[in-house]
Amino acid sequence: MSTLQISEELDLLQTLVDLEQHPRIIELGCGAAELSRKLLARRPDCEVTALEVDERQNAKNLFEPMPRLHFVPAGAQSIPFPAESFDLALMLKSLHHVPLDQMAQALLEVHRVLRSGGLLYVSEPVFAGALNEVMRLFHDEEQVRAAAQQAVQAAVGSGAWEQLSETHFEVPVHYRDFAEFERRMIGVTYLTHRLDAPTLQAVRARFEPHMAADGAHFVRPMRVNLLRKGAAP
Repeated sequence: MSTLQISEELDLLQTLVDLEQHPRIIELGCGAAELSRKLLARRPDCEVTALEVDERQNAKNLFEPMPRLHFVPAGAQSIPFPAESFDLALMLKSLHHVPLDQMAQALLEVHRVLRSGGLLYVSEPVFAGALNEVMRLFHDEEQVRAAAQQAVQAAVGSGAWEQLSETHFEVPVHYRDFAEFERRMIGVTYLTHRLDAPTLQAVRARFEPHMAADGAHFVRPMRVNLLRKGAAP
């Protein structure tokens, strides 16, 4: 199992999924929908419905409309669309944000809204690496990331999904300085980090050894599971 380094995940998605055959797309937990926006810019034959539970982020998305991109305030565990509405579902670093007791329900909902033979692309960060060691000081995701992977494995084990591939890759990440790291990783809208002075100092102390003349460089290890909808769960 080889590890790729990929700066643009859309390129990986396009190698794994024939988008011409999967034009009706739903993204669950879209955030700012960056990948979906890039996808639609490349693929005029596709249409994306993007769900987001964070009210502030959804409001921002609505202020930046784009043709064929539809924003809906909803979560993966309760998708407000009829059965078999979509060809492809995307979960981009979002499954581990679903409440632990609702991950299985979220995957059942995705199964419901995909057509027969539809695909689910689940991209999740792996709990490893130097950047993770910085992040875990104030945002430890070990439990939820493990739960997300277990939920995927359980869904495949149930027979409801066929796993077509599992791909490991690394994403290069760069910060000009600690101030940029703080803005991008501590000041995000969907999390409320209120770091006391000792914690912030500890985070900075772990971050600073990675600084070079051009900033701090990391890689984020990732895993993509590509699943195909099978029989009813």
